[in-house]
Amino acid sequence: MTPDQGPDRPWRVRIDDRHGTPCGAGVLLDGRSVLTCAHVVQQAEAHPAAGPSAHLRVRSAVAAPEWRRTARVVEDAWAFENGTRRGDVALLRLDEPVDHAGHTELWKVPISGGRVRVYGFPAFEPYGIGVDAELAGSGGRAGEWGLLNRVHEGRPWIQPGYSGAGVMALDGAFAGQVIGIVVADYVDENGRAAWMVPVDTMQTYLGRRIAPHVRGVGIEVPSRGDPAADLDDPLQLALTQELARLLTSGWAGVALVATGRRTGPGSSWLVRLTQTSRAPGPDGGAPRGTALPFGAVDAAYDARGKTAGEVCAYLAHRFGFDPDREREPAPLVHRLLRRRPPAFVIVDGIDGAEDPDRLLRDLLIPLARDARTRGLRLVLGVEGDPPDDLPYQVHLDPTPLPGGAPRPVTEEQAREAVARLARAEAEALRVERTTARRFLAPPRLPHGRAPRLAVRLAVARATFPHAEIAAIAARAAAAVTDADAYVREVRGMDAAHEDLTVRLELYRALAEEHFGAADPELGALFTAADRALRTAPVDLAAAGRRVPRYVAAVNRRIAEG
Repeated sequence: MTPDQGPDRPWRVRIDDRHGTPCGAGVLLDGRSVLTCAHVVQQAEAHPAAGPSAHLRVRSAVAAPEWRRTARVVEDAWAFENGTRRGDVALLRLDEPVDHAGHTELWKVPISGGRVRVYGFPAFEPYGIGVDAELAGSGGRAGEWGLLNRVHEGRPWIQPGYSGAGVMALDGAFAGQVIGIVVADYVDENGRAAWMVPVDTMQTYLGRRIAPHVRGVGIEVPSRGDPAADLDDPLQLALTQELARLLTSGWAGVALVATGRRTGPGSSWLVRLTQTSRAPGPDGGAPRGTALPFGAVDAAYDARGKTAGEVCAYLAHRFGFDPDREREPAPLVHRLLRRRPPAFVIVDGIDGAEDPDRLLRDLLIPLARDARTRGLRLVLGVEGDPPDDLPYQVHLDPTPLPGGAPRPVTEEQAREAVARLARAEAEALRVERTTARRFLAPPRLPHGRAPRLAVRLAVARATFPHAEIAAIAARAAAAVTDADAYVREVRGMDAAHEDLTVRLELYRALAEEHFGAADPELGALFTAADRALRTAPVDLAAAGRRVPRYVAAVNRRIAEG
């Protein structure tokens, strides 16, 4: 059953000022509590600063019989920073309870994608109009809101009167559930985007007051102390900036990051970066490039001391998969690799899990094998050496590089060498996506080395002169050679495929000229060769046998007269 095939949602309510003028919308949580935007309450002149007598009106939108109640802001349940993309939530208490109100659940979910519906109260529409939108993830730097994109041009769109409206998921595992509220002082009716406050943000501000209504799991990484203090260390700063750059560049695949043997769970720089995508609050003046956009990470979990089953159960619950069937590794991997939009998952402390080998064998290695081709971003934190048999594209290892170079290298030369490598690896990635995937058993894409070398260069520059500068330049030059060799090999396969295709077509035309188009013997040989060239992924070795076989048969028949 889709959300609109059932009865209207009784949680839909309208917020009016004390005179009955509509100001926005809200979500009825139970018989006494209503969730809405702080600026809606302010517009109704019922904000806490207005005094204890200040109140507003709440009226039902769909309930029968229709009801009206006065309401006031719950003490310490108000968060509003005008002019920012932060907070803007308020909890109201009805002066008189509503009978048979039920219990509305608020779900913490990934906000990177999916279709949603909201019902607001624009001017002259007392019972509301529904609008569909698309979740679009990030609220940007220093934001706590999620983006809503317009779906249908020429149809009603979010405008004044929609603020506070419940955002209801329309598709996926959370269909029919409230996952946030619309927030915006004013959105131009011709605009293409609006904003929502996700449940994660609401819970940060309203905490225990809405806890009985909150369902689902969020970003599960613990915090200890002040993680921003790590940014005073050039190494931690460089690691954070490089991984943040990688993860916001459209890159996909597996990034293996060495967090280092620190003081325990929650103390690594990876945890700090993860928290920036979920933790509302000011960034404290942290350097630019050390935070992920709010909502960027779909799921994150600290695996230290956890079983493989616990990691799987977390992921199944976070993405709303069937908890009975899809918490098992095989179906979970299948769903995660096919999620749209592709998921962004962080698992920290994988070598500190209760049974690291089982976690790798059952879950992480199967995910890693197809992560890049499926668009999945999988970031794995390790404290020790890279696990054997784990496929990965990038390894961010803070360990200093040994050795130097036969000749002195300047900082500028090392920087240019790393930049040249970044360009070469970007081209190799492009060729892998556009060409290599067309073939069976293409050459293996070299691991991305530019991110690690960029980190080491940043550290070496901070303590210049540094003997590691020469080693960085030498490693970059060697990696450029590997990336260029990969590109040449793949392009060679593409050229060989093109040559075989042209040759097959040339001899097909020659055979038709001499023997007609219906020759059984040549027709069977041509079909086999043509199928080998066209069936993806192309088995170039098989095509290399079948095309010459057809060519030889045509030449033999022509020679026989």
